[in-house]
Amino acid sequence: MKIQVQPMGPYQTNCYIASVDGKDFIIDPGIGATQWVLKHAKNPVAILNTHGHFDHVWSNQELKEKLKIPLYTPKGDVFMLKSSSMMPGLPPSTPDVEVEGDAEFMIEGVKIKFRHFPGHCPGCSTIEIEDAMFSGDFIFARSIGRCDFPFSSAAQMKESLKKFKRINYDKKIYPGHGGTTSIKAEQANVDYWIRAI
Repeated sequence: MKIQVQPMGPYQTNCYIASVDGKDFIIDPGIGATQWVLKHAKNPVAILNTHGHFDHVWSNQELKEKLKIPLYTPKGDVFMLKSSSMMPGLPPSTPDVEVEGDAEFMIEGVKIKFRHFPGHCPGCSTIEIEDAMFSGDFIFARSIGRCDFPFSSAAQMKESLKKFKRINYDKKIYPGHGGTTSIKAEQANVDYWIRAI
């Protein structure tokens, strides 16, 4: 698998293109992502959102219309795609597939696994493709997503961290902001974050 990344917009939100067998999956196309995606995605097949915050979904609809490909968004965050109190002017988008909980999809012959980790927001999820986990704003290198935003839940974040700690394999993590890490590396920090929340 080939992974391309470009930080987008004022929050430097990572937009990823994950390519498997010549098929490109666009993950979290944020502010200003369209031109970069159009230039670097040679055979786009789907747009995948880890969650619904504006800086991760800004270019959803524009790319959907230009590329004629489906959009997958966690169901709990679909309401966030219509408007954003934090960033008025968000271009609204409509998912083709509302992902419920933990779910697996075969898209063009490639297995895509969503894992639901609410807390940062209701639909917050990670997306696993082959040996990579795209963690959005759930887990970062030596950090976790904030849970003091509107629609966040500290109690849910604690439960999500416990669930994350139970994963019994390792994969490289590609977060929504900053550099890469791994499941095992961040599992070592989970107890600290649970106490800190």
